[in-house]
Amino acid sequence: MDNPLLEDHPHPAFSRIRPEHVEPAIDALIADGRRLIDRLTAATDAPTWDTFVQPLEEEDDRLERAWSPVSHLNAVMSSDALRAAHNACLPKLSEYGTEVGHNEALYRGYKQVHDTDALDPAQRTMLSHALRDMHLAGVDLPPDAKARFKEINTELSRLGSTFEENLLDATNGWHKQLTDDTDLAGLPESARELARHLAVERDLEGWVLTLDSPSYLPVMKHAHSSELRREVYEAYATRASDQGPNAGRWDNTRIIEDLLALRHQQANILGFGNFAQVSLEPKMARSTEEVMGFLEDLARRCAPQARREFEQLQAFASANGGPAQLEAWDVPYWSERLRQSRHTISDEELKPYFSLDRVLSGMFQVAERLFGVFISSAAGEADIWHPDVRFYQIADENGERIAQFYLDPFSRQKKRGGAWMDVCTNRLISPRRRQLPTAYLVCNFTPPVNGQPTLLTHDEVQTLFHEFGHGLHHMLTRVDYPAVAGINGVPWDAVELPSQFLENWCWEREALDLFAYHWETHEPLPESLYQGMRSARNFQSAMQTVRQLEFALFDFRLHLEYDPEQGSRLQQILDEVRNQLSPIQPPAFNRFAHGFSHIFAGGYAAGYYSYKWAELLAADAFSLFEERGILDAASGRAFREHILERGGSTEPMELYIAFRGREPSIDALLRQTGIIATSDLSQTL
Repeated sequence: MDNPLLEDHPHPAFSRIRPEHVEPAIDALIADGRRLIDRLTAATDAPTWDTFVQPLEEEDDRLERAWSPVSHLNAVMSSDALRAAHNACLPKLSEYGTEVGHNEALYRGYKQVHDTDALDPAQRTMLSHALRDMHLAGVDLPPDAKARFKEINTELSRLGSTFEENLLDATNGWHKQLTDDTDLAGLPESARELARHLAVERDLEGWVLTLDSPSYLPVMKHAHSSELRREVYEAYATRASDQGPNAGRWDNTRIIEDLLALRHQQANILGFGNFAQVSLEPKMARSTEEVMGFLEDLARRCAPQARREFEQLQAFASANGGPAQLEAWDVPYWSERLRQSRHTISDEELKPYFSLDRVLSGMFQVAERLFGVFISSAAGEADIWHPDVRFYQIADENGERIAQFYLDPFSRQKKRGGAWMDVCTNRLISPRRRQLPTAYLVCNFTPPVNGQPTLLTHDEVQTLFHEFGHGLHHMLTRVDYPAVAGINGVPWDAVELPSQFLENWCWEREALDLFAYHWETHEPLPESLYQGMRSARNFQSAMQTVRQLEFALFDFRLHLEYDPEQGSRLQQILDEVRNQLSPIQPPAFNRFAHGFSHIFAGGYAAGYYSYKWAELLAADAFSLFEERGILDAASGRAFREHILERGGSTEPMELYIAFRGREPSIDALLRQTGIIATSDLSQTL
């Protein structure tokens, strides 16, 4: 029977997805999966890859391929009906996933195939991962424990979705209308235009500010009014909590407590002391002690410099009419003033040189030169969910299409904030199927207004390169089995390597010359601005590093130290980490954790440290190009061959050593961020 979510293979038919079709379609696919599992596990012949594993892989892919556009649409074109359909399916998918993970006959079949000799390395790795994951899913648990484990999985899925919904609703549920242009003093023209555009969207007079990044960040960096900054900061820092202008309306407090309690309970059922230990099982880091040691070492190196940077900021503000004691909502504003004073450069000076279309063109050229691929528009080939969405193809050296991707660049109502890459389809090559990898690349840039193209800040340019790095990891894979193709099967603490690695080209003259041209005059980025940008690169780098370490330590300790008798100790742990690291303490009303979707609604629980871990890998990997040439094709091909193409088919440290010739060293990261001199360092991962 045709399934309405799969009718337009190989591209999803977004425009024809109807909320009322979603649940029946997913039900049918889950039923198909159950029937196949029953048939294969009941067979009397010895299982093989071709007769047992491959059919299961292809059936799993059918379900993933159907669910992907539904989940994606719920994030980028949310509606009440779609949200309801999405939420109705989540417990069913969770239940099915748990059921598969608990299937002992399936486990025995995988083990039999795994123990044969007739497997290639990627197949063996895939089955090793499957057996490990089934163990972590509780396949060897007694019946009562399995039943409880299944209940917890379903509830965790529901809680994570509700957390994200509350955060989205809280973000969309606040705006501020301004009718006096003096209130906008300090805001750059682009931010004023966006505020005017947001007012028109809402049929309001004047200007409107929202909590979406393109609106929020310019206010915090540029608005002269401290009162306005405080009001916007409070609304942002209290989203989905018991504080702020919408206190209690979309409160995530209980959800956070329940999530942490259930994760801990699940870890105990599996025989682990805490959820942090469970989280590390499929990761590159080998123990909780290694992670804490890594984070604490970085903290020791960075915290003193961060305090010095803050003292300099306070002194600058005091000497220039600022407050005697900087508050959290003052720091971005005075940091921007100090940066301009010290480096005579601002985001607004750079933005005219970073029009979105030129940046895209240059980014594609960088990828083409490094990795030997060719990227071109494939507009009109695929159904899209919004007129702003673009569709591209990637071809190899022979001109053969090997991948494709959607780009959804602009912020809008009913679209989740932030930027991300997600999987639309995985690479799957078998005697019956030839499916190319397809990615979603999603950003929330300011849409073009008044005929002017979208102009990006340099931070936004880095964001675009970052997500494209994830996309290349997914799309350039040569692995034929979805479970270890692309980003699949890659440990969380290694999956950020390609994304953070690609960001480096946003700082190099040779790469910038491919796209950094003034949108009106077509003049290249002046050398004075380039040197100013380079000199400002490590401005407050220690403060930025300790902020990331604050997030990572808070996350890891929250899961490592959870005690059912004491509850989460959410604020206590956050305060302890801040006292250890942060040079400025936020106000008591700050509820950062209530919007920390990475760990409460994403895949980063007890894994946020992965960003710094992968940043070390990325800096060390890029140092090869600093040695051999920024656009050195041989080094680029080596990165493609050993990192991008291999996906999760091999242990990441093996792949890294094959690429770099040695294990990574921390010195490249600290040199790149200007923390301490290279000569003082010797530590490796």
